[in-house]
Amino acid sequence: MATDRRISRVSSLIKREVSMLLMNEIKDDRVGAGMVSVTDVELSGDMQHARIFVSIYGTPQAKAETMEGLKASTSFVRKELGQRVRLRRTPEVVFIEDTSLERGDRILRLIDQVSPSDIPSEEGI
Repeated sequence: MATDRRISRVSSLIKREVSMLLMNEIKDDRVGAGMVSVTDVELSGDMQHARIFVSIYGTPQAKAETMEGLKASTSFVRKELGQRVRLRRTPEVVFIEDTSLERGDRILRLIDQVSPSDIPSEEGI
């Protein structure tokens, strides 16, 4: 129970620090400031692996380029995390594109397209 709480705290700390790195430190032009946001961090139970989920705004080509930039900056991010977050071992970092916001938006648009006449009435049941 206490370890779950610690993992959650460290995940939140990593999320905050990586967000700051994305805004201020990463110099790769492919990673546009304001175009990328950290949505979640999943930390393994032994805190050796961190999956960092990012939401990217833009065209599919821009998203692919941004992911390439993030992958290229993985070692820099890990090194900076090691200096900013005090852990015995700095976790291995993997960036994963989070498309849940886009899926949610698509579902909401589909719901909006459904007209009341498309919904079966209780009389017909």
